[in-house]
Amino acid sequence: MEEIIKVFSNFGWSAINFPRVRVNDVLDMLVIAFLIYRVLLWLKETRAWSLIKGLVLILVVYIISNVLEMRTASWLIVNSLNVGLVAVLVLFQPELRKLLIEIGEGRVNKFLSLPDQKNITLRNKAVREILRAAEYMSGKRTGALIAIENEISLADIESAGISIDAVCSSQLLVNIFEDKTPLHDGAVIIRNDRITAATCIFPLTERDIGRGLGTRHRAAVGMSEASDAEVVVVSEETGAVSIALNGALIRDLSLEEIKNMLLKEETSPKKKQFSFKRRA
Repeated sequence: MEEIIKVFSNFGWSAINFPRVRVNDVLDMLVIAFLIYRVLLWLKETRAWSLIKGLVLILVVYIISNVLEMRTASWLIVNSLNVGLVAVLVLFQPELRKLLIEIGEGRVNKFLSLPDQKNITLRNKAVREILRAAEYMSGKRTGALIAIENEISLADIESAGISIDAVCSSQLLVNIFEDKTPLHDGAVIIRNDRITAATCIFPLTERDIGRGLGTRHRAAVGMSEASDAEVVVVSEETGAVSIALNGALIRDLSLEEIKNMLLKEETSPKKKQFSFKRRA
């Protein structure tokens, strides 16, 4: 910094006062920038992004009304925002709940600890079994709803279902969702490579997810809004396989594309290749 001041003083700019920048100041700015970045990412993944765009538009109208001295419009906007803050807390309660859960359970652990390689391997094994079962159930038009637990615990949802605690296999999943069986109604939760519970009830999303989609798809989106789980859903009407991630329902994907989205990176050099064999 001293050298920079000397260079500017040679140009006759010695009167300029340069602030002293300490290491703590740089660290402080990096922390604030990171927090703003994370908040913007969270906003973009939720319905709150549309809210932000609406607030920007209202702010522009407010500035224009002040410049043009439109007192009535300015008064209405200011008082509406005071009431609107309470409305926002009510309307976006699921998103705020998810954010607080991620901060308390998921994200902090994720940043402070290294991923468990064993758990990643077990999870990827379960993903392969899930997709094999999804392929079979898709051909048979068997409805299914399967949530893969990640950082945020699904223990509260799991406790309301029927405990299974069995190694995840495509055969067991197909049997669970077979029509007329005692466990087919509801959802299944997967933790690592185990099926922990069946007949679980997921929260339904309040968003409009499109026509032709029923309760099973609404539950898939609702579960992905309330947690960081990935939810695989097989349509009973069409046999289509979809996936719900971060409050969004992704449709019209092949099983190979869904597999690439779900499998996590393994560092083992002996990583096995996996492919589907389509049935005639």
